[in-house]
Amino acid sequence: MKRGYTLVEVLVAVSIFVIFVSAPTGIFILSLKGQKRALAQREIIDGGSYFLEYIGRFLRMAKKDDLGGINCLSGDKVNFELTHSGNGIKFRNYKDECQEFYLDGKRIFENKNGNVLPLTSANLEVNFLKFQIFGETQSDKIQPRVMTSFEIQKKGQSETKTRFQTTISQRDLDVQY
Repeated sequence: MKRGYTLVEVLVAVSIFVIFVSAPTGIFILSLKGQKRALAQREIIDGGSYFLEYIGRFLRMAKKDDLGGINCLSGDKVNFELTHSGNGIKFRNYKDECQEFYLDGKRIFENKNGNVLPLTSANLEVNFLKFQIFGETQSDKIQPRVMTSFEIQKKGQSETKTRFQTTISQRDLDVQY
């Protein structure tokens, strides 16, 4: 007499096998998604931190635009000027060069004496960039400082949006005593 498996026994065995295989597979897939999200967040933080450190160095060392014939800014004896409807900032750097940081499309650029370079990766999108200037004139008796805020995300991944904000003041004392 040949003894075989019934259809019910085979279905039960296959169901148990599927349960034991699908649970670890689901956990593995979730961990891969989590790792992908963490790597995207790391890229965003690296890109945002680089931008803030880079512009921070130049904004701290900015000079008052008071050279006479080499005016970089439209005002007289000012430190900074907003450009691109507040999405950019222009100033005279420590080498007496006219320098500007601004948002164009979804990337941040630097213009230094006509040489334009991107500061953010093509893999990232900047949703907004705003500069706010405080203490711009000598009459306000406030040390010049610039507040920078922006939102950045991985290209095409809105769930990775991250906001950055910092305030940077000039190193040179620029207030009346």
